[in-house]
Amino acid sequence: MDHQDDTGKSADQPFPLGERRIAFGRLSEGSRVNSVDDALADESAVGDAAKHQGYFVGLAIGRRRLNLLFVIMFVGLAAIMLSAARAQILRGDEYARLAETNRSRVERIPVERGVIYDRHGHLLVRNIPTLSVTVTPSLLPQDESVRRDMIGRLAEILMMKPTDIEIRLAEFGDLPTWPVTVSDDLDHDQAILIEIESSRMSGISLVRGTQREYLITPETPSLSHIIGYEGPISRQELEDARSDEYVPIDMVGKAGVERQYEAVLRGRFGKQHVEVDALGHDLSVVSAEEGERGRSLVLTIDGDLQENIEEVLRAELRSAGKARGSVVALDPRNGEILAMVSWPAYDNNLFSRGISQDDFSSLIGDPDNPLFHRSIASSLPSGSTFKLVVGAAALEEGVVTAQSTIFSTGGIQVNRWFFPDWKAGGHGRTDIRKAIAESVNTFFYVIGGGLDEREGLGVDRIIDYARRFGLGDRLGIDLPGEGTGLLPSREWKETTKGEPWYIGDTYHLAIGQGDILVTPVQIATMTSVFANGGRLIRPRVVSATVSSDGTRQEIGPQELDGQVVSAASLEIVRDGMRRAVYQGSAKSLSSLPFTVAAKTGTAQWSSNRQPHAWVTSFAPYQDPEIVLTVVVEEGGEGSGIATRVADGIYRRWAMLRDER
Repeated sequence: MDHQDDTGKSADQPFPLGERRIAFGRLSEGSRVNSVDDALADESAVGDAAKHQGYFVGLAIGRRRLNLLFVIMFVGLAAIMLSAARAQILRGDEYARLAETNRSRVERIPVERGVIYDRHGHLLVRNIPTLSVTVTPSLLPQDESVRRDMIGRLAEILMMKPTDIEIRLAEFGDLPTWPVTVSDDLDHDQAILIEIESSRMSGISLVRGTQREYLITPETPSLSHIIGYEGPISRQELEDARSDEYVPIDMVGKAGVERQYEAVLRGRFGKQHVEVDALGHDLSVVSAEEGERGRSLVLTIDGDLQENIEEVLRAELRSAGKARGSVVALDPRNGEILAMVSWPAYDNNLFSRGISQDDFSSLIGDPDNPLFHRSIASSLPSGSTFKLVVGAAALEEGVVTAQSTIFSTGGIQVNRWFFPDWKAGGHGRTDIRKAIAESVNTFFYVIGGGLDEREGLGVDRIIDYARRFGLGDRLGIDLPGEGTGLLPSREWKETTKGEPWYIGDTYHLAIGQGDILVTPVQIATMTSVFANGGRLIRPRVVSATVSSDGTRQEIGPQELDGQVVSAASLEIVRDGMRRAVYQGSAKSLSSLPFTVAAKTGTAQWSSNRQPHAWVTSFAPYQDPEIVLTVVVEEGGEGSGIATRVADGIYRRWAMLRDER
């Protein structure tokens, strides 16, 4: 039997409750549970008060309130479970994708860009291995000072200014998950330093790729205008592309055929799924899909002829103290550009390797604008080369015949206005052949605008025929940046100058003066119509594309008009051009070993500057193989420097043709 002392403590219990009471908080006497025994007692043993109380250790809550609490807890728990189930069922795929994105990414597998050859298979552009460094903004440290230090260290390695990197990143600021190329020509030491520090530089990666190398010698920098160059994609170009095929790290064609044939040269990139670590570094390739290498281009350009033309033009410019000129040589039978020199030129390798600010400023600041492709974009007054169109139009419209003559006395008088010939005293009795050979202004004044009772073509018919010969609009040559030139009309003058069209405007237009503007490639294409029997053919610089397995796809000629004017009208104009070489303004071409047909032009454009010198021609006369158009800006009379350039080129062309 248990023994108790005077206090009621059991001698056999090591942890007595002490006076059988436990007081909890400040509960009222009626709500207080006095002992564990009371808390566990049968309801009938605690009296009537217990029948209306719910019990808990230290706390009693009314049964109705307890039930309400259970209901609230049940509803809340059910809502949570329902929300979780809904998210799992309806958005499970999305959450799974996001989770997957956090530990993997899709990367593109680069493919090699197509190379470029000249018409004889000589390599002009190739790819060389290179290392680039990219920065993925979303993976950079969130702490601004840490981020700034990292960018500073990267800039130090790349020998750049930190601001240059920040500017490049800001250009694609709203695409933070895409890597952005900040340098695309790392040397060996830079690559090693970045590789060593990459574990501490989250978001910074080395990318293996290729860089364009343009095999252009100091003797042929003018090929740069035709080939163009490749460079990092800009934000505007990325937006213009409107394709998920392009991302901020891409290199794209910026000028020339590199830009025009971007889609052909680029090919199709492959894709691979890559597992990455927390810093965004690759761990393993999960799966891969191969791409397709870009197609190569075969140009219509004869690299040897291009080099020879450039040598001749540069020498004549230097000798005459002139700075700017252009030459277009094309095959009149198919529109293929054989050579196209725009001077001055530039070295496109400067851009492919990442041009320095000093070099870029030098090019932009050069008053002769070496980046400007004069052959296709320069709009100049045509001078007397336009007389070929007016002569053909007058024959076609019956305004004159081969026998019609006009007596040239040195100009014509219309009211108080006098329109002079270039030769004081005039040329005497003149038919259309003589008018073309000697470039007789008086004859073209009359057939263009009329005089007294003699009807002229009028401005509207002149403009109509000019368009037929390919003037006044882009021809669609496969190069970016082609100019349109300008054919002034009544409507144009009224809109632009707020003035009506006068008869004097028609006289000026008829001899290629006034507001008319043309490009060198337009004049060459116009001349080809006389050389090939009347066909207007779109000029082009690419003849074929070649796949990686050697499959060649030809790009044939495109006729814009099958018969611009009749063969009879063409033959009369051709004869006038031939006579220009033997007895007219192009006599310096008469000593060549084959017959040439030509038309010179002296284009007035300023009251205090030298006129532009033109000559356009084709050879051999009976079976033309080449059209040659030369313009020397501020070169004086067309019978001078322009024909000397043409003579030198024809001699080089004949030599190359005989060697082959």
